[in-house]
Amino acid sequence: MRVGILGPLQVAGAQVGGARVRALLVRLALDPGRVVPADRLIDDLWPDEPPAHPAAALQSLVSRARREAPGLIGSHPAGYLLDVPPGEVDAWAFEQLVRDGEVHRALALWRGPALADAADLPFAAGPAVRLEELRLTALATRIAHDLSTAGPVLEGLVAELEGLVAAHPLREPFHALLMRALSALGRRGEALAVFERIRAALGDELGAGPGPELREAHLEALREPPPAPRGNLPAPVTSFVGRTGDVSRLRALLGGGTRLVTLTGAGGAGKTRLALEAAGGLVAPGGVWLVELAAADGVRAAVESVLRTSDPAAALRGAGAVIVLDNCEHVVEEAARVAGRLLAEVADLRILATSREPLDIPGETVHPVPPLPETQAVELFAARAAAARPGLRVETDQAARICRELDGIPLAIELAAARLRTMPVPLLVEQLGEQRQRLALRGGRTAEPRHRTLRAVIDWSWNLLSDAERELLRGLTVFSGGATYEAIARVCGGRLDLLSSLVDKSLVAVSGDRYTMLETIREYAAADLPELRRAHALHYTELAERAEPHLRTGAQFAWLAVLDAEHGNLEAALRHAEDPLRLILPLFWPWIMRARLREIREQAAAVLARVGDVPPPGRELAHGLCRMLAGEPASEAVRDSDHPAALNFWAMGAVLGTPDDVVALTERGAERLREHPDPWVRSAALLVAGLVRFEYGAVAGAEDLLEPALDGFRRTGDRWGQWAASYWLSLAAENRGDFAAAVALTETPGMAGSPGLPGLEEVALGPMSYLLRLGQLKCRAGDLTGAAGALARAQEAAERSREPEPLARVLHARAELARRGGDPAEARRLLEAALALDVEASAQFRALLQVELARVAEPGRPLRAALELMAGCSDRTVRATVLEGVAGHLEPAPAAELLGAARALRGIAESADPYVTALAARCREALGAAGFAAAVERGAARPDPERHALGSLASR
Repeated sequence: MRVGILGPLQVAGAQVGGARVRALLVRLALDPGRVVPADRLIDDLWPDEPPAHPAAALQSLVSRARREAPGLIGSHPAGYLLDVPPGEVDAWAFEQLVRDGEVHRALALWRGPALADAADLPFAAGPAVRLEELRLTALATRIAHDLSTAGPVLEGLVAELEGLVAAHPLREPFHALLMRALSALGRRGEALAVFERIRAALGDELGAGPGPELREAHLEALREPPPAPRGNLPAPVTSFVGRTGDVSRLRALLGGGTRLVTLTGAGGAGKTRLALEAAGGLVAPGGVWLVELAAADGVRAAVESVLRTSDPAAALRGAGAVIVLDNCEHVVEEAARVAGRLLAEVADLRILATSREPLDIPGETVHPVPPLPETQAVELFAARAAAARPGLRVETDQAARICRELDGIPLAIELAAARLRTMPVPLLVEQLGEQRQRLALRGGRTAEPRHRTLRAVIDWSWNLLSDAERELLRGLTVFSGGATYEAIARVCGGRLDLLSSLVDKSLVAVSGDRYTMLETIREYAAADLPELRRAHALHYTELAERAEPHLRTGAQFAWLAVLDAEHGNLEAALRHAEDPLRLILPLFWPWIMRARLREIREQAAAVLARVGDVPPPGRELAHGLCRMLAGEPASEAVRDSDHPAALNFWAMGAVLGTPDDVVALTERGAERLREHPDPWVRSAALLVAGLVRFEYGAVAGAEDLLEPALDGFRRTGDRWGQWAASYWLSLAAENRGDFAAAVALTETPGMAGSPGLPGLEEVALGPMSYLLRLGQLKCRAGDLTGAAGALARAQEAAERSREPEPLARVLHARAELARRGGDPAEARRLLEAALALDVEASAQFRALLQVELARVAEPGRPLRAALELMAGCSDRTVRATVLEGVAGHLEPAPAAELLGAARALRGIAESADPYVTALAARCREALGAAGFAAAVERGAARPDPERHALGSLASR
């Protein structure tokens, strides 16, 4: 938590002094992320007698708070806000956790009286009472939960409840809980005495009688206590970590009428421990009995031995017992027969079984036990590592990597944690990787032989398979990331009954329409299977070829989803294909659509290394594209092609030569394809030519190509093409200074993501970059509220990235917003914070940062730095923006010249940007229409306007 108000004020990383400053932060923390109007803050902080100059006093108070707790308070024209996500304020998190039923975690946040630093101020009274009431309710819920688990904690609960009853003498839930705790300990007389005291107090103080909860607790105290529970469950020797939802579901099933539940999962998934944890909390007058079958001679004999009877049905009938049949997989047929017979003969019997495959009898409910999710796996690893080597600190990212390498299998995680007794964490991380089978992950001396090593766990399952099942399991290892049944049947010839059997035995899983396998099992079963590798490569080559044409139609979302799901298989096929050029050609376009540019280049280089410098017959285009990605000029096969990847690579400038070469290539290609019979090819050629013209040629003319490209993509149904054309059109609108049009284009469905292909903007820009751009455009269009919302989300994304450059870019954008909102001091603070990050960013960004700083600080040095950064820069729009920024600090004549130079760089006659328009008007007024026009013309003709601008600054 960054801000704590459940007790004395706490601010992470800061010491906040002064009662009024602390009260201000408390007040803002009641509405995190929301603007609190200045008038409301003044009334709340000075309720009796406001200061002589309220606004100035509030601003002074905010300034002091910002010095003591940097980065917390944001500004808005209407007031101020605590600039943190609500979840970073403990009171908000507390309420959310209580609503979610996580009362233990919620109460852990409580440190003392809520809003303690504002206790004397009226604004705190209502929230403090509400939070305290919620705390007491959560406390009662927590104690009721703890009471339901009984055990040795009862004495402690009684002591806690006696204190709560004394503190809250009329609060009925605490009295009822105290009575139940006393009754559970056999102290029924004391429980009845508690009831008489509260009954009398309620009558004297409120004139009321006990409520339903107290009356029920009174009846329970009057009843005879149930017999002591029976059974043979072992006491746990380690903490139970994770799977709380599974425990709740199992107890609900077995407590609500379900009579047979089978836990299924791979070896080491934690089925036994989960079964014991769930069974231990069941109400079972006849006891909970564990029947271990791993080393048993027979199921019936094992049941008779545990119950010490030769007639289990007779012994169990009418008792309300629960039996845990553990490790049924190697005796599954007999386990099914015995369980079925007992359930039929004993009406109140419940059975909880663990097995690597279902018992498959009527009435069975199967509860899969998958590997642990990463968060719970890391928690388990940390707990077991602390036990193995007290005091050892394991970084979360290291623990997460270890757990991923071990597929989240609890047994493997516990075995790995135990190895920390004899090796450091980095060595364990290094030894895992591809050596998880060979690494000596050994369990303790008391572990079952099949649980002493990770390999033994899988051996146990492997030895239970038939020869046909083993052959199919080996064959499945050629797939990467799972496969559909169609692919498995085509590549392995696998029968559905065998595949289903492997699923039942928990060696293969079903996820949607795909069959998947844990990497640990895949590595165990892997074998050299060249024929299957060839069949695999051929199948996925044909799949890619079949998909590629559909990616240019309205069906592209569905086919992209298919290719995304098969990403691992396509990569594996490319590595093993006998004809990799055939496969890589249809993969180029989906890679481009997903913005996997690094992957494109790496895969192209790998393919070239395999096939050499001479293209095989019929593969000239794919070979030429690979060579083009390696930086070589476009071959004739590429230049004459209408393939989507060829068109795109022209735009990427993946050729040797100058920007003029790129422009010439794309212009010739667009002209050649203007009358192409395929409307998609015509649209793509216009798009490529338009974006290249924007980047390298006549910027203003780009829209003449992009607008018909957008119309063409709409007709073909290609949403990716619509997004790309809209994006470049938004850049063109921004270049003209028409920020409202740029916002509209940026927020179109094709830009902001759409069903079936979520987050198109994230593909090319990333979520932070998209939100950052949207926030900047809204700010310049005058929508300061919308800009603040977008930039707040951008900052959250930037902070999650833990990279300094994204954060610096967001701080720069927020500074512009602060300046436009009338807070130059805040703007300067944000810019200085961005500069302090000292990021290795592009010259363009660093120049824009300096231009913005010049608007809120002494301008000379920042402007000189911005102009020097533009030396040799080819980005025309950024150069123009810098020149326009510098012009605002110069006399009318040199300012007008820089505006002329900026117009020439932008390729426009006049800008719609309000800042540029106002500046041009001032210059025109000072110089006269003719003088202004002459100055603009001189500036447009200057080959090096930045040098001229530096001279103008020097003489300023």
